[in-house]
Amino acid sequence: MTILITGVAGFIGFHLAKSLLEKGYPVIGIDNFNSYYSAKLKRDRTTNLYKISKELSIPFSLIEADIKDSSLEKVFKGESLIGEELPTKKPSIVVNLAAQAGVRYSIENPKEYINSNIVGFQNIIDLSKKFKIKHFIYASSSSVYGGNANLPFKETANVDHPVSLYGATKKANELIAHSYSHLFDLPTTGLRFFTVYGPFGRPDMALFLFTKSIIKNEPINVFNNGNMIRDFTYVTDLVDCLVRIINKAPKKDINFNKNNPDSSKSWAPYKILNIGNSQPVKLLDYIQEIEKNLGKKAIMNYLPMQPGDVEATSSDIQLLKEWIDFYPKTSIKKGIYEFVKWYKDYYKILY
Repeated sequence: MTILITGVAGFIGFHLAKSLLEKGYPVIGIDNFNSYYSAKLKRDRTTNLYKISKELSIPFSLIEADIKDSSLEKVFKGESLIGEELPTKKPSIVVNLAAQAGVRYSIENPKEYINSNIVGFQNIIDLSKKFKIKHFIYASSSSVYGGNANLPFKETANVDHPVSLYGATKKANELIAHSYSHLFDLPTTGLRFFTVYGPFGRPDMALFLFTKSIIKNEPINVFNNGNMIRDFTYVTDLVDCLVRIINKAPKKDINFNKNNPDSSKSWAPYKILNIGNSQPVKLLDYIQEIEKNLGKKAIMNYLPMQPGDVEATSSDIQLLKEWIDFYPKTSIKKGIYEFVKWYKDYYKILY
């Protein structure tokens, strides 16, 4: 079984590809290496994947392309693109992780989100339908919960009030996926990720930004005056979920009640699941743990709430537990320790 991962040079894409290769699955990766953050970090991730592939003799192919490109049809056929290596086999599973990330960035650059998160998504899911992919898995986000204040967030909650364009595009992905599941019997699973962190993380996210600034004795921006709560999810916990979900495609629910619909499932082969740690943490406690690992105090720059942001997130993962018998096991203490250890090694911080 060959698995195609879009956004393979991204934070989650890299960790998923690494885990799958180590488990013996051939992987085809697609990434456009855009300039949203350091291309070097992305290249270093894929260099790591090539190394694992060579050591284990498990095929890994990297296709440098945008998910909007119609030429990707060749990849689904098992053919090569011009100037690219030949994939080992046609993919049978697709994990779509490619997207323009970042809630705040979406306010200033809305077109980037429509092009990648809507146009690109539709291209990949349509190719998956055309080539009869066995399971189409895609990254949604806790951002779909928008203005909901009823915690913890459940998959059955109303998600009609997004507070960012990013969140709106992710809800649109869920709606498009349901249409394809209904019309074409394409099994789709949407995963609402909650604040993922860990080694090789994204430089625009809080843990990376805070660690960098504290080391440099620079102030960190603490929004909503620190009154924030997040359901921080360690990346290897999330990847463990993804690997299990890959092998468990949803089926039609013949008992689905259209008079009282449950938005987490359908009469079609469609499913929505939260993936979180389900142990929300106060932002100031999170910062304190970073300080402990660095042995330095942060200089706090307290700011008001930013547009598009929410005060608190918390995941109800009961459906996830029932579906794949998953229980997150990485504490904030362990997760931040592993990130800081990686950061110091990667950037050669000697103190």
